[in-house]
Amino acid sequence: MDMDPSDGIHLVSSTESPEFTRLNSALTRSSIVGLDAEWKPVRGHQPNLPTVLLLQIACRLHSPLNGSTIVFLIDLSQIHLPSIYHLLRDLFLSPHILKLGFRFKQDLLYLSSTFSSHEGCHSGFHTVEPFLDIATIYSHLHHKQTTRKTKVTKSLSFICQELLGISLSKELQCSDWSRRPLTEDQRTYAAMDALCLLEIFNVFQLRLLKQGGFQNLTELDSSSLNLGLKQILREPNISTRISRTTFCDAVEMVRATTIEYPQRLHAEQEVILRKLSLDTLPMDYTLLQIVRGYSDKIVLTESDGKPRTSKKKGKRKSSTGFTCKEKRVDDTDEWRGPAPWDCLLGGDGFPKFLCDVMVEGLAKHLRCVGIDAAVPYSRKPETRELIDQAIKEKRVLLTRDAKLLRHEYLLGNQIYRVKSLLKNDQLIEVIETFQLKICEDQLMSRCTKCNGRFIQKPLSIEEAIEAAKGFQVIPNCLFDRNIEFWQCIDCNQLYWEGTQYHNAVQKFIDVCKISSA
Repeated sequence: MDMDPSDGIHLVSSTESPEFTRLNSALTRSSIVGLDAEWKPVRGHQPNLPTVLLLQIACRLHSPLNGSTIVFLIDLSQIHLPSIYHLLRDLFLSPHILKLGFRFKQDLLYLSSTFSSHEGCHSGFHTVEPFLDIATIYSHLHHKQTTRKTKVTKSLSFICQELLGISLSKELQCSDWSRRPLTEDQRTYAAMDALCLLEIFNVFQLRLLKQGGFQNLTELDSSSLNLGLKQILREPNISTRISRTTFCDAVEMVRATTIEYPQRLHAEQEVILRKLSLDTLPMDYTLLQIVRGYSDKIVLTESDGKPRTSKKKGKRKSSTGFTCKEKRVDDTDEWRGPAPWDCLLGGDGFPKFLCDVMVEGLAKHLRCVGIDAAVPYSRKPETRELIDQAIKEKRVLLTRDAKLLRHEYLLGNQIYRVKSLLKNDQLIEVIETFQLKICEDQLMSRCTKCNGRFIQKPLSIEEAIEAAKGFQVIPNCLFDRNIEFWQCIDCNQLYWEGTQYHNAVQKFIDVCKISSA
């Protein structure tokens, strides 16, 4: 699946702008929106909550299944906050708009704090309803597929990869969102974070329709669509699905499924519509059923804004026999060698790293330049598991988590906190810090998938075809070309020296400034 939001991104920095007018119009024609927020990264402990600098709203116009999509980036650092407060409050509370988010409670807390500090914004935002968390959607789909009722905790990037087949890069998550103007990459990143929520919801809705999770109102024959409300309720074949609902809901369903709205509404219906702050169209029946069956709401309380005090935990002993305790003295970011692979310490002289989940992308970059870079055994390892693996395999643990620096058994020479945010910069930082020697012959010499080494002798096309049977597909366009194939010793993955290979080699020659001399 390809999501390119570049043509549908609108930056809203003023209520006097055409973009703000378009935002108002889009919200009145949307029954479902995706929400996300960005703020300047927090460095260490701060007494106040971060200020939200950008609010992303992805709108699905008309039908959630076949309507167009538009994304608005509201620049909260530029726009007059009281001028947009009521619009956002009405959006968060509108019963006719389903709000999607990914663990959005923290975003709402910071957003509420940002607005409550300005006059005219009352006390910020405290409720979002109806709301559906993407983590809940994934958990439901996971349970349906595996028939297990285990709690599923995955990142948004992981969910996008599994459900949409796209790689959602999180490199810019910790970029400086206070700088203006925003870069093109920042705009695209921010838009994608909101847009993917709509795409994931589409997968969920289609799955429910396919599995018959509820009866669709479109089962009514076309003649029923032109009937009045009282006539519909009298029809014996269709009244059972409608008569249990309130009068207001019945009006909404009739309006949502009628091909052309009547020119005049009954007086009772007009009273109902006047209660809405946003002049939005009611949800269609299928979306209404999802809201009733799966949606929730976010409600902030006074305790949510208070800093949490951490509970002291007892010492835990790792499988290597070491006690994982914290050392509260000076936590330094500087490397203090020698490295555990140093020959003077009994090592083999070959650099080896362990990249935790915060720098997992760095592991692939290190492998591309020929450096042994492992990742944790499990997706969400505990601290003692990271320590065990680093000690056992004589690796330096690379992380961006400052808390890990406190564990004294890794302080000496087995942990380094990476300071750079982007993968290319992280690679250069590690190379310079550990004085690694990178030459062109090393490039693309390790398996980026599992970190294994390649079989030294290249495979012919015939050998590659045989090795790939039932395991990997080799494109037909490679059969008539004189290309060498390489196979990983550990996972048997096949690689070949095609255009992608040569582009990657050139990229790392440039990044590492490798001289051809």
